[in-house]
Amino acid sequence: MEILILVLSFVILLGLGVPVAWSIGVSTLFTMLVSIPFMPAVTTVAQQMATGLDSFTLLAIPFFVLAGQIMNQGGIAKRLIAFAKTLVGALPGGLAHVNIVTAMLFGAIAGSAAAAASAIGSFMGKQMEDEGYDREFAAAVNITSSTTGLIIQPSNVLIVYSLASGGVSIAALFLAGYLPGILTGLLLMIVATVWAKRKGFPVGKRSKISEVFRTFIDAFPSLLLLVVVIGGIVAGIFTATEASAVAVLYCLILAFVYREITVKDLPNILINSVSTTAIVMLLIGTSISMSWIMSFENIPQSITETLIGISDNKIVILLIINLILLFVGVFMDMTPAVLIFTPIFLPVVTELGMDPTHFGIIMVLNLCIGLCTPPVGSVLFIGVGVAKTTIQKVIKPLLPLFLAMLVALIIVSYVPGLSLWLPRLFGF
Repeated sequence: MEILILVLSFVILLGLGVPVAWSIGVSTLFTMLVSIPFMPAVTTVAQQMATGLDSFTLLAIPFFVLAGQIMNQGGIAKRLIAFAKTLVGALPGGLAHVNIVTAMLFGAIAGSAAAAASAIGSFMGKQMEDEGYDREFAAAVNITSSTTGLIIQPSNVLIVYSLASGGVSIAALFLAGYLPGILTGLLLMIVATVWAKRKGFPVGKRSKISEVFRTFIDAFPSLLLLVVVIGGIVAGIFTATEASAVAVLYCLILAFVYREITVKDLPNILINSVSTTAIVMLLIGTSISMSWIMSFENIPQSITETLIGISDNKIVILLIINLILLFVGVFMDMTPAVLIFTPIFLPVVTELGMDPTHFGIIMVLNLCIGLCTPPVGSVLFIGVGVAKTTIQKVIKPLLPLFLAMLVALIIVSYVPGLSLWLPRLFGF
């Protein structure tokens, strides 16, 4: 009864156009009212939101958001584009590959798909169009490749997963994302190559070694941030939260060195960061309250028993979970989806012997696909907006790139070593 009320009220509210965070909070309250009087129910929702956000780990999110905002305006994107162009610009569909490689690098540094889609799309869209690429193809490449930065670390969403899972090592999760993220990028490049050859898109000139070296030196300070943040966490020098603060300081110094940001720009950057953080934290707070009511009503245990009752075959169960998450990703943002569905599905997969770190990467990669799909695909809307085109026109070139991401998801799901090799190598 409770799960029916929770799901129906949430779906109805979303259908009426109520924002996701409010839909989660109100549907949670409705579910509580089945077994709890009104005032205690309201108090419990507020209490769970407040206590859920009272976490040192979550402090990393506003810092990483701020670091991403600084990078977005700090000249980092164009230096990474120049470096990527010397590496892959001479391949068939060269500028598409430049977009993908830059998204992997920039997204990994910024940890934000939205920032990557906005920053890289603004630079690459016009360049690709000027050289004869379809505007819609350029937008599709930008949209899908931008999500790789959520798998290649550091990534806010894996910090949220660590919280929802009850303490899976953030360092292990960060390391686990590299190979799956690179695999996704390579598969997108294969699709881009085939599409470019079919359409006869131009091939760029091969760069000289001196050009590669010059652009690498120019981009090296930006790339060094990955070493500082991830290296510091893995070596135990600082926690993920402390690493996020270090990232802000490093990016700020770098932006002033590049002379892309002045003191006058800081208030606007801070306001944008606060606005983004407020939205994320409201989603986290309401999602935590929904997770609590599901636990209170024993909904995760019921779902676990149901899934195990269907089959005890790990391959079948993982396929069912992936299909559910793909469906969820179409209608729900990543942060609440991770917070709500981790407590539901993690007990199922751990009972089947799956490593929680591996499952975290599967979940994030799965939900990344949802960022590229309507009706709530934030990266899709940003990519389309930057390219000044429409969703209807982008769908056709987007479909083969979707397929590449689905292939990556299948490989990552059923080849655990791809996610676990690096964490085990470093002793996690």
